[in-house]
Amino acid sequence: QEATKPSPVQEAEVVVEMPRKTPKGTIVLRGATVITMRGDEVLQDADVMVTDTRVTSVGKRGAVPAGARVFDVKGKTIVPGFIDTHAHWIEIRRGVLDLQAWPFLANLAYGVTTGLDVQTGSNDLLAYQDLIDAGEMLGPRAYSTGPGIFSNNAFKSLDEAKGVLTRYKKYYRTRNLKSYIVGNRRQRQWMVEASKELEMMPTTEGGLDLKLDLTHVLDGFAGNEHTLPITPLYKDVVEIVAQSKIGYTPTLIVAYGGPFAENYYYETTEVHDDPKINHFTPHNVMDGKTQRRPFWFRKTEYAFPQHAAQAGKIIQAGGYVGVGAHGQIQGLGYHWEMWNLAAGGLKPIDVLRAATANGAVIIGLAQDLGSIEAGKLADLVILDKNPLEDIKNTNTVRWVMKNGELFEAGTLNQVWPE
Repeated sequence: QEATKPSPVQEAEVVVEMPRKTPKGTIVLRGATVITMRGDEVLQDADVMVTDTRVTSVGKRGAVPAGARVFDVKGKTIVPGFIDTHAHWIEIRRGVLDLQAWPFLANLAYGVTTGLDVQTGSNDLLAYQDLIDAGEMLGPRAYSTGPGIFSNNAFKSLDEAKGVLTRYKKYYRTRNLKSYIVGNRRQRQWMVEASKELEMMPTTEGGLDLKLDLTHVLDGFAGNEHTLPITPLYKDVVEIVAQSKIGYTPTLIVAYGGPFAENYYYETTEVHDDPKINHFTPHNVMDGKTQRRPFWFRKTEYAFPQHAAQAGKIIQAGGYVGVGAHGQIQGLGYHWEMWNLAAGGLKPIDVLRAATANGAVIIGLAQDLGSIEAGKLADLVILDKNPLEDIKNTNTVRWVMKNGELFEAGTLNQVWPE
């Protein structure tokens, strides 16, 4: 009798479909130095051909198909679109959606063409992602974990964990999850086991506890967010992090184990009067971040260079380190985080790899993103100056291409194909 009882929950599926924005046409970006991220490859005076949304060829100058536009970028440097592996578009409007959402605009203008928000607080981000993909608003590829999964779920079994994850996969349509210290170690392992069965990628919170971090590595999490808080890291820790292939995003801009690196840039650079950041960021937001800072530190107090050096050890051992700006200051903060990694002695090519190819692996999209090669999606950043000569040249963005559409970085006015 119990078996034949109707379920108290009824579900009616309503499918709403919109075409994905797909620009049409062929453009050749001609004459730049191209840092492809296929290994350490750097091409001089190259052609990058883009048809519709994808790169169709990259290499020496060649013939151009009839009807293609040739766009002169001589003297510039092209890198793959930057990937923020720990984004937070905190300031987006929620409840009522804003089609001119400035956090997305600011990131795209600074060359961040893809981001993963690793704990959204609400499910509004999922609607924004659809709007961007449909071309109803401008922004990076806005992936997210949806709201975090916390210890208040109090999982009692693997099946309970699987039930929650199944709903995330079905209704939120995300394979990236934030397992936010969901409880004891057995409960965390259930999250990993359920994720593996459902082909999902759980990242987790480091919690300022290296012992906890090491259980995340040993138990098979896809990612670990925030700084491994102790320096130096010795060979045993470096090797286990690297060999596990866990994605490590240190977010030095809000470093554990030392003052936030974010403060260093407010102390040493002019942010409030920067014309580009002011173009995309509301004035009251800039005032709140820059007029009065609650903390000031001597340079010798900052630990982020030491933490960056430990991340460099993991990279050298073959591990995956990503660049995550934590939403501290949208767009510009991503460049600060790249510079933070360089402060630990990383070579510019390794910093760029963390920002592109490694970032694509960490969020599970290396088949489409992270390098400039035929078949990959056409996400590119065109710089006035070469970051291999000085990593701070990342912040000389002249044009940004996302999904085959080319924009002026200073205004986000579209150059191609409309």
